[in-house]
Amino acid sequence: MKHFSILLFGIFIVLTSSFLGLISSSLNQLGGLKQSTESLELDDAGELVLVDGDPLYPMKLSGSSEQGHMEYVKLGCVNCHSQQVRREELGNDLQRGFGQRVSVPRDFILQSNMVLGYSRLGPDLSSVGSRKSDLNWHLMHLYNPQITSPGSLMPPFPFLFETIKISEVAATSGALEFPEGSPYAPENGIAIIPSRRAVALVEYLLNLDINYNLPEAVVTKNDTGE
Repeated sequence: MKHFSILLFGIFIVLTSSFLGLISSSLNQLGGLKQSTESLELDDAGELVLVDGDPLYPMKLSGSSEQGHMEYVKLGCVNCHSQQVRREELGNDLQRGFGQRVSVPRDFILQSNMVLGYSRLGPDLSSVGSRKSDLNWHLMHLYNPQITSPGSLMPPFPFLFETIKISEVAATSGALEFPEGSPYAPENGIAIIPSRRAVALVEYLLNLDINYNLPEAVVTKNDTGE
């Protein structure tokens, strides 16, 4: 046992080098990813380069949508929703209309806080902006999911809204538009106004739409999964 310390040191070196090798290989493969055009072209040297003048993807979020992204994180939406469309051999995400193609690492390079998610108590939101593009629908769903999705497990977020009395001096623009006869509608003379936090969160959701090609991931389905 006189060489036990040397053995431990050797085990430490092997494990450490393996771990660092795993990290460095991942950084080398993924850390250098940048925005790309939807396709690449060959230059005079025979190398693949971006198509000059084409838009770059993924696109950056607006300031309000970025604020909404932070609200998404703070409110814990990532605990029940994912934002990753899996390959067909791993699930039926494409058939269920969760996206028009599978998600790839380049889709997330501009995110400061990754929200891939690990649970699907609710549907995947990778392209929810194309499936549901109605601002009022999303605000209603946020205020009380039972209005738009009866039986939903999602909790309501009424604290993101303000209840005010309608009057000539009270601004009610942007108030929620409840379905006629809804039992959740406020009394006459009352309006439900979304806060800036609610509007920012919904703007972020409306911007979630992976409908673009990347050199490594081409759109193969339409927004209904066909």
